This record gives sequence, structure tokens and C-alpha cells, in this order.
Amino acid sequence: MPAMADETETKISDDGEEGIVEKDAKVLNFLDSLDSYLILMDTLSSTLRQGCLELASARLSMGASRINSSLLDLKPHSAATTLEIDHLEAGSRMEQVHFRLCKRASSASPQSTPKEEAQGKKQENNGSPRTVDDQAQRERLKSLSMFGMLVSPKLRAAQRSYETTLDTIIEIANIRTSLLHAYNQVVEDMKITPPND
Repeated sequence: MPAMADETETKISDDGEEGIVEKDAKVLNFLDSLDSYLILMDTLSSTLRQGCLELASARLSMGASRINSSLLDLKPHSAATTLEIDHLEAGSRMEQVHFRLCKRASSASPQSTPKEEAQGKKQENNGSPRTVDDQAQRERLKSLSMFGMLVSPKLRAAQRSYETTLDTIIEIANIRTSLLHAYNQVVEDMKITPPND
């Protein structure tokens, strides 16, 4: 009989240690997510600041008459970049989602037919990385063409900075989702009361 009691106590002790290790892992996961979130927020701030400085420098070199809001084409355009949301299965009650940028070529204009759009997508899927990069470069040049044929290198740099900013914002959204998920797991563990000795 005493041997059975010793085995039971050992099992409870092992279960308790496993529970502590699991809780520690969840807390570490939460702290890692928080650290990544703060780093990305700092990166976003510095990239936005850099983009604003580059835009101001381009406006100074090209002149205020060549870079202003009156030059913007306000006609409806198809979105070159869209946001897609994937719903992930989460162990807790809170649903976890993942955000993704979908960058498409401008060849799919609002007037293009579904057949033309399908051909464009097929070319995108079969294209080499160089072709995709070339398409992205053409997109950039097309969007800058409203400011004239010869634009300041600073204006191109500002465009790249804001593109990077968009990618960073999506990363922040994904980290924030995982951060909230990790936080909820830690809170759920704290609500569980330990068994009485």
C-alpha cells in the first residue's frame, strides 16, 4: 500500500512539473511576441520617417509645382495590392488570423476581360523571379509617371520606403494577432487554480 501511495505522489509531482514547464513556455512565447512587436513598431517609425525625409528632399530638388496633390489622378483604378486574411485554427476560444499582401500586376485593369486577367495570372505564376521583379519595377515607374518623365532618385527612394512600410504594417498585424493569442493563453493558465495539497 505505501508503494502505491509513493507512485501516486510521483505521478502528481511529474504532472505538476510538466504543467509548470508548459506555463513557462507560454509566458516565454508571449514575451517573444511582445519583443518582436516592439522591434517592428520601431522599424515602422524609422521607415516612415525616412520616407518623409526622402519625399521632402525630392520636392525640394524637383520643385513644389512638380510634386503636389493636384497632379494625382483621382480616377478609379484597380488595386495593385490587396489584403488577404487566412483564418487559422487556434487551440483557445479566440480565433487566430493571418494577414497577407497580394501584389498583382497592373495589367488587370478595370476594363480587362476575365480571359485577359486569367492570362495575366498564368504568366505571373509561370514567370521567373526576374519577370516578377520587372513587373514590380514597371508598376513603380507607372505610378511615378504622373510626376513627369525625369523624377528625382529621392522620389523613387521614398516610394520604396513606403512599400517597405506597407510590408512592415502587415508583419505588425500578424505579430499582434499572435501576441494576443499568447496573452490569452497565459491569462487562461492564471485562472486555473492549483490543486490543494
